[in-house]
Amino acid sequence: MIERTHHGDVLLLRLAHGKANALDLELSGALTSELEAYRQSAAKALVLIGTGSIFSAGVDLVRAVNEGASYLRAFLPALGRAFETLFSLHKPVVAAVNGHAIAGGCIMACAADHRVMARGGGRIGVPELLVGVPFPVVPLEIMRFAAGAEIQTLVNLGTTFAADDALAHGLVDAVVEPEQLEERALSAARSLASIPAAAFALTKRQLREPVLERIHVGAAADAAILEAWTSPEVLGAIRGYVARTLKK
Repeated sequence: MIERTHHGDVLLLRLAHGKANALDLELSGALTSELEAYRQSAAKALVLIGTGSIFSAGVDLVRAVNEGASYLRAFLPALGRAFETLFSLHKPVVAAVNGHAIAGGCIMACAADHRVMARGGGRIGVPELLVGVPFPVVPLEIMRFAAGAEIQTLVNLGTTFAADDALAHGLVDAVVEPEQLEERALSAARSLASIPAAAFALTKRQLREPVLERIHVGAAADAAILEAWTSPEVLGAIRGYVARTLKK
């Protein structure tokens, strides 16, 4: 599900969950566990990467439709914990976006300190509203932090971008050829790890603490968002999106 390798002081976590690294209850829990282990480890930086041509295609919508409200009531809080854990790490995190990073996949990448994307067929973006689902508090605040002034356009239009356009819109920090991706990400991780750890951690905390405060204040809104996700209207919208796209 998640493969762990060490490259000196850098830990590389490779998502290897099905064909698309779709986010489900099990992957969310495994990711949280791996990130907490990294938090406590001697590793000085982390690279998060996918497998094949997909970083992560986002939430497993087919499972959401098939298992319905009871599954979503367990899954959405678990997903929020994984995203918040990733965003709140005080040590460096680099996202190596090896291919499609859609919806939750984009949010994972945007939680990192540095994002490198492989040039090719992969796309990145947050089409949640096109699916018909609202954003829970944690992913929306992560996107607000990463996208800045572009957030409203990115969210409302749900556009997904190829690598060079993603760079132009600030969703990634660098674009490289696919065969260069892993080494470029490791190099970026080593560069961040070379900064004195206390200085990096304190500065990252200063940058991200206002976001985490908004997440905690806004957590009450997630009850209404969960009710929306589990409503017949939204489940119907997800079912329609799956029928139009994923099951072609």
